[in-house]
Amino acid sequence: MEMIEPLVQAYAERYSSALSPLLQEIADFTAKNHPEAQMLSGPLQGKFLQLLSLLVGPRRVLEVGTFTGYSALCLAEGLTEDGRLHTLELRNEDADRAEAYFRRSEHRDRIVLHRGNALAIIPTLDETWDLVFIDADKVNYAEYYKMILPRVRKGGLIVADNIFFHGEVLPVMEGKAVSGKNAKGIQAFNELIDADQSVEKVMVTLRDGLFLIRKK
Repeated sequence: MEMIEPLVQAYAERYSSALSPLLQEIADFTAKNHPEAQMLSGPLQGKFLQLLSLLVGPRRVLEVGTFTGYSALCLAEGLTEDGRLHTLELRNEDADRAEAYFRRSEHRDRIVLHRGNALAIIPTLDETWDLVFIDADKVNYAEYYKMILPRVRKGGLIVADNIFFHGEVLPVMEGKAVSGKNAKGIQAFNELIDADQSVEKVMVTLRDGLFLIRKK
């Protein structure tokens, strides 16, 4: 399901600031060579993440789901001088590719890449998070959130991607059931956030949907 009218998308990209040549290289390589290239954040969402990071000015960033490294480099833009970004990736091939790009970035000394299962890694990270980006397996979104929220500082921001899951959660608006394990995982996550009174939240209709969640 095409969530955003392509001409509107193109117009928004046309009038948004350009991203770096390295990010363009990552996007081009991923589009040409990766079977799941649609998972890349892309220029508009990438710029949105970059500006959020610049506004927050985080000392500690957590990214759940590295993919080929595009979004991590966007999120690293706002790091403080002593800042660190921890990014988690299950698949070694994607981690290898992302790591190679990180080494070429000005942020190379401030990005820590963890390989393996996020559910096992997250509890081992003794950090207080200022900014979190969740963009991994949809089935476990709710579990990631429950594990991460206690370690987010007051006023900290969690951003969750794909919260429309290609429109597969929208039948709820017509009183119909959601089908498919990924869409069900996203719907359960959305309902969890909706019920959580400890946070302020807004859904943003950018790309496949973003949930912005601020801890009170």
